[in-house]
Amino acid sequence: MNLNFKTNIPALVDGILKGDRVRLGRAITLIESTKPAHQEMAQQIIEKCLPHSGNSIRLGVTGTPGVGKSTFIESLGSFLVEKGEKVAVLAIDPSSQVSRGSILGDKTRMEKLSNHPSAFIRPSPAGETLGGVARKTRETIILCEAAGFNKIFVETVGVGQSEIAVHSMVDFFLLLLLPGAGDELQGIKRGIVEMADGVVINKSEEERMELAKKAKRSYKNALHLFPLKKSGWSTDVILASGLHGTGIETVWEMIASYETFTKENHYFIKRRNEQASYWLSETIKTGLESSFFKNEKIKAALEKVEKEVLESKRSPFEAAEYLLKLFLNRY
Repeated sequence: MNLNFKTNIPALVDGILKGDRVRLGRAITLIESTKPAHQEMAQQIIEKCLPHSGNSIRLGVTGTPGVGKSTFIESLGSFLVEKGEKVAVLAIDPSSQVSRGSILGDKTRMEKLSNHPSAFIRPSPAGETLGGVARKTRETIILCEAAGFNKIFVETVGVGQSEIAVHSMVDFFLLLLLPGAGDELQGIKRGIVEMADGVVINKSEEERMELAKKAKRSYKNALHLFPLKKSGWSTDVILASGLHGTGIETVWEMIASYETFTKENHYFIKRRNEQASYWLSETIKTGLESSFFKNEKIKAALEKVEKEVLESKRSPFEAAEYLLKLFLNRY
């Protein structure tokens, strides 16, 4: 794709604000580019769109492999667009540098939703670190909101730390689980369950309903063991089937109730502010790390210093302090 948009930044911004999905996609491509010139243009676009962002509910969706995230998101997204909402689906995929990610497959499976004029589905960039993907996703959220998308889904495609990254940029964090308790419950990390604002037992079809009801009781009992959230919200467990669309409206009612509850007690804006502070700090750290390793003096000294550490001639701590002082021109 030709990214020579420098003279067309006003046109791109104008297109985004009018909900033009093609121009939105081009602007996101600039965000994803690693070229400094493209990054500069992307930041100009983000700054111009920032005043028009924020008017959405940002939903994080995570779950164990095979839980049916893409089918569930398409079902809930389709329900929302039929109600006149505008839906964007983004992804956080730290495994993309190896597998090139599965969201492209998800986009194919979300055929109905991706073809709807009120929906926008964007794969995560491949070959990036988790931090890089997460930052670009958060910047993409700003552009999607400026384009009028008021329901933003952020899906975890990879595993591990991606849940924390998603939690740091959404208003409501939804955990999808499968029918069945016991081993499945043990396999869920406590931290992820604690982060969840809502739990959905997906694939709760008729033939698995008894198993699903049993799982619901087990998960509800487990949730009682956790301390009350800072929001004051009590996490609920809902049975649903993304495949058949059952329980989808109930799930949305839960999310809408959460939005009302947290806006009334002012936690909604508090969480947004905490997230903005977090991303300010993270971006500074990332920038400093990048500048450090790109510094010519550091590049010249690093191999020698690292060798001394490996040969136990220098402690890692003293070596790091030496390199930092070298970077800060204190030698």
